[in-house]
Amino acid sequence: MNQFDVREFGTAADGVTNDGPSIQRAIDSCSAGGGGRVTVPAGDYLCGTIRLKTGVELHLEAGAVLRCSLNREHIVQTEAPDGAEEECGYFLGAAHCHDIAVTGRGVIDGQGSRIMADDGADGGFHECPVLTNGFRPRLTFFEDVEDMRIEGVTFRDSSHWTLHMAGCRRVRVTGINILNNNRGANNDGIDPDSCQDVLISDCIIRTGDDAIVVKTTEPMTRLYGPCQNIIIRGCILHSHDSALKVGTETHGDIRNILMSDCIIEDCSRAIGIWVRDGACLENIRVHDLTGAVRRYADAPGRAFAPGWWGKGEPVFISNTWRNAAHKESGKRTGVIREVSFENISLKAESCIFLGADEDCPVEQIRLKNIHISMEKQGTQPGGLFDEQPSMRNLYEHGIPGLYARRISGLQVSDLEVQWRGEIQPWWTHLAELEGCGDARLENIRGKAAREGIESIVNK
Repeated sequence: MNQFDVREFGTAADGVTNDGPSIQRAIDSCSAGGGGRVTVPAGDYLCGTIRLKTGVELHLEAGAVLRCSLNREHIVQTEAPDGAEEECGYFLGAAHCHDIAVTGRGVIDGQGSRIMADDGADGGFHECPVLTNGFRPRLTFFEDVEDMRIEGVTFRDSSHWTLHMAGCRRVRVTGINILNNNRGANNDGIDPDSCQDVLISDCIIRTGDDAIVVKTTEPMTRLYGPCQNIIIRGCILHSHDSALKVGTETHGDIRNILMSDCIIEDCSRAIGIWVRDGACLENIRVHDLTGAVRRYADAPGRAFAPGWWGKGEPVFISNTWRNAAHKESGKRTGVIREVSFENISLKAESCIFLGADEDCPVEQIRLKNIHISMEKQGTQPGGLFDEQPSMRNLYEHGIPGLYARRISGLQVSDLEVQWRGEIQPWWTHLAELEGCGDARLENIRGKAAREGIESIVNK
């Protein structure tokens, strides 16, 4: 294998000099020579955008830190991932290439803490998203890459999406750490966007926004089509939002998704599945999750990042209109079908939520061997259903153990709900069903939260 040491290309590794051009020369030389390994030894490398090329492995040795420059002139600008008109550059990435890798025991640092501030707008609980003041590039952006490996490295302190993969195929992300501010808005962990054949395993992710989210944004769907054949397993996940998520950006179909064997560490939701933008979400299997979910404080008076989505739901599905204009336009929201949840044991503050609306179908949902321990864990009140972002958004409702609305082909077996500690005034039934005429419930164990309330309500 060809070996290239970035020191031979003039890096200073002093944390002050812009080492990006020197590292880029090493990458360019490696690719031009047929590929190989570019090694970054221990040191502090302040850099602008670094672009990998075909055949190059970027290897960060222990003690090496690639530190993202916050100077806009050093960062390559790209179209925002959600199609919005905003600056959205990236620090490390690649486009339209193949056979690349990022490996080693080094660190890729976004310096997000330098532009984040806490204003105490959530009443002094210090749980709501922090404010940001400055340029927020994505930490990485890989577009249209085939055969990619990301192994062992630590991604740290990202101010925006951490690992954004768009239109990529045959990808392995193994044994990485993502360690971000757990109150950072939009600092998602891993975002497979219109990708195919992706394996994410054995990762530790601690961040503010969603830990792992499978999606199809509008610009990437237009270029690369559906997102399919995604395996996520063996991860430890902490987030003030969803640990595992599909949606809400669903402009292209999403299918064949397997999520398993994960520890959910104090997230707002364990698993959430949304369709809003016309796609078909199908063949999704989620099994063997354990941990806890809870609500975090919001700052509703703010214009930016007023709060987290999720109120402590162990399982969440929602198909409804994104807003009133969407409904009035006659556009379809899409469909969710053939989804199964099995072997899940979670401490939770809110219910298993399965929600559909007229002309917004959710079909063939199966839950088996689910244990939910309803326990108050945080500081915030409950009694809210949260379908953000949607026409429904947040609305008051009692909290049963299981809630299902307009679900076709719902099958629930071996579900146990226990109410522990102080019984909260918003906790209600064991199960509440609305418009689920063909639902099958078998071996449902538990009772209502208090005397005088029906255990199972079927409207």
